[in-house]
Amino acid sequence: MAVALKYLEKARMSAIEFPDLRGKTILQVIPELSAGGAERTTVEMAEAIREAGGWPLVASEGGRLVEELKTAGGLNVDMALSSKNPFRVRSNAGKLAKLIQAKSIDLIHARSRAPAWSAYWAAKKTGIPFVTTYHGAYSGVSGLKKVYNSIMARGDLVIANSEWTAAHVRSVHGIERERLITIPRGVDFEVFDPAVVSDERVRAVRESWEIGADEKRLVLLLPGRLTEWKGQKVAINALASLSGAERVKLLLVLAGDAQGRANYVAALEDRIVETGLGGSVRIVGHCEDMAAAYKAADIVLAPSTRPEAFGRVAAEASAMGKPVIVADHGGQKEIVIEGATGSRAEPGSAADLAASIRAILQLGPEGRAGMGEAGRQHVGERFSKRGLQAATLGVYKRLLETRDDR
Repeated sequence: MAVALKYLEKARMSAIEFPDLRGKTILQVIPELSAGGAERTTVEMAEAIREAGGWPLVASEGGRLVEELKTAGGLNVDMALSSKNPFRVRSNAGKLAKLIQAKSIDLIHARSRAPAWSAYWAAKKTGIPFVTTYHGAYSGVSGLKKVYNSIMARGDLVIANSEWTAAHVRSVHGIERERLITIPRGVDFEVFDPAVVSDERVRAVRESWEIGADEKRLVLLLPGRLTEWKGQKVAINALASLSGAERVKLLLVLAGDAQGRANYVAALEDRIVETGLGGSVRIVGHCEDMAAAYKAADIVLAPSTRPEAFGRVAAEASAMGKPVIVADHGGQKEIVIEGATGSRAEPGSAADLAASIRAILQLGPEGRAGMGEAGRQHVGERFSKRGLQAATLGVYKRLLETRDDR
């Protein structure tokens, strides 16, 4: 763990040096490269591996981030890794072992359970180091489900993406402390920087949300895939619970991919009609330019009803200088400082979320700007993409050096 911590400390400095991985091939495995925190981190680590002199490979079913992976210097190997079928998982283990041998892969890093089982068996067969990243708390703590989840704690080294996640891993799996390393997810401050996001990009986003140039209402942005636990219904109910005088000043934007959840989208639309908020809530779909989306907003919401393992929305929005309201559980608690950079509301409580919205509205424009700037400073000191990359490369180097010394 000392190696990873050394690089994590370096990452907090202005000049970050990556460890040397020249001649090393690193394979990351993940079900697909769609939108999401684990998928985004996969691409970020491919970029870092390339910069460190290594060759980054990813095995997945592909997705919208494949082109970004190529731009980062990585290569995706198409493989059906999302299936939980035991026969398919075993078959994938054989395919990964052949890939390891064909490409002289030095280390394999798994980011999801089904492909992690395949990667684990392939690593055992070929004798290469096996790393896992615990990206979130998995449901099920008994019987077969617990055994299935346990693969994420079987890495030679296990990375947790927040202190909350690390505590969960220790509690559920009883993992030895020396095998568990906390490396928080990071924000790309070259992308999420208000100074580099042009007014044209902001206007384009607002136009895509059908917000006119003369719109005076404050925008409450809730980014995240449209699924029950992300808290869209809680936000709608919170808006409905505000007074009429408060509601007319606000526009709630729900930005995220439905990923086939047509019934949930229909339920959201029904709730909007039931609460009489037809003109105050917009469901706008997936947004490609999230930096501009944050800049286009006045307050960002992340009222997840289940604990977020890290809280990417909170970190990115803070980096863009916006006040953030999160649910008061999970990794998000490590990102938002109550009353200073935003607010933490009781999970699932529309009333408490409404109270947090009201409190931030009452700060006025200058107060909200000050809160946003405090958030920028907070995440800038603690949650950088370069920090994540350097610390993870440090994990790889530690294992590779141990292997070479055998």
